[in-house]
This record gives sequence, C-alpha cells and structure tokens, in this order.
Amino acid sequence: MAPSTLPTPIPGASVPQIFAPLPVALAHRAVLALDLGTTTGWALRGRDGGIASGTMTFRPSRFEGGGMRFLRFKGWLAEVAALSGGLARIAFEEVRSHAGTDAAHLYGGFLAHLSAWCEERGVAYEGVPVGTIKRFATGKGNATKAAMVAAVRARGFAPADDNEADAIALLLWATDGQGGQA
Repeated sequence: MAPSTLPTPIPGASVPQIFAPLPVALAHRAVLALDLGTTTGWALRGRDGGIASGTMTFRPSRFEGGGMRFLRFKGWLAEVAALSGGLARIAFEEVRSHAGTDAAHLYGGFLAHLSAWCEERGVAYEGVPVGTIKRFATGKGNATKAAMVAAVRARGFAPADDNEADAIALLLWATDGQGGQA
C-alpha cells in the first residue's frame, strides 16, 4: 500500500475537524473518499474517527496490459475495506469533463469498477461534483489546485499533492453535518 499522510498540525492552523464529534450515524462506520485516476487520492475516516490519507498509483508496468490497473484497484479497495473493518460508504469526485480522451476512458474504467465493487458488497457510494468539493473547501467552485492544497493545509492536514488534498476535502464534506449528508 502507498504511504499514508497523517494529519499533522501546522503552526497557526485552525483545529482540524477530525476532533469534532462524529454524527451518530458515522460513529462506528468507516468512510472512504476517492479522487479517481491513475494516481488516486484517498482519505479514510476509520471507525475510531481518525483520518488517514495518501495516494495510490495504478499505472501498469511496461509488460502489463491496461486492464491490470483496474485489477489492482479492485484488490486495493478490498484491502482498504478489510483493514478498516468494513466500509459503510464511499464518496468519489464526480468529474463531468476531462482534458482528453484517455483521461475520460480511465476515469470511466475506475468508476465502473468502483460502482460494481460497491454493488457486489452492498456499500453505499455517491459521486460529488468537483465544484461542490471546491466550494466547500475554499468558498469558490472554480478554485485552483494550489488553492485546494492550501485550504486543506489550513485545516491541519499535510497532503502530498492535489489528489490527496481533493480526497481529504471530499471526506470532510461527506462527514460534515454542514457539508454532505453524513
């Protein structure tokens, strides 16, 4: 598994929201947030309320077929579910337009495997529009990648890149009473 980035307070940052009490419905249920792609950003709120996050790369090696990225993605989902004691819900960044055809095809493949995996196991899943996540984190629906990273850092986290920052922001939205439906 990829290395995790645990929330480390930054001097002068506001108190991270992970210390706020969880809504009753989430008190003992793990929630996973994903920024789908070849380099997938992820954030997991465990059953104990703690948050772990990081990125996972699903790029195939030069001797593998393109489908290997999706097989590894499904295996990784199963591993996260097992290590977390079971997932109650998965939120993913819902992208409506892509920069290129390849990106659109890859996103569609990850989304197909994610939704099938969730359906097989009875795990609730939902897509959240990119603008909704950005508005929640920064106040602007068209915020830049740098603004998203800065907003997540201001909440006391240390994301390695914009993929991880997006996943953390999505997790906070999904588990916050004022953001998404918990």
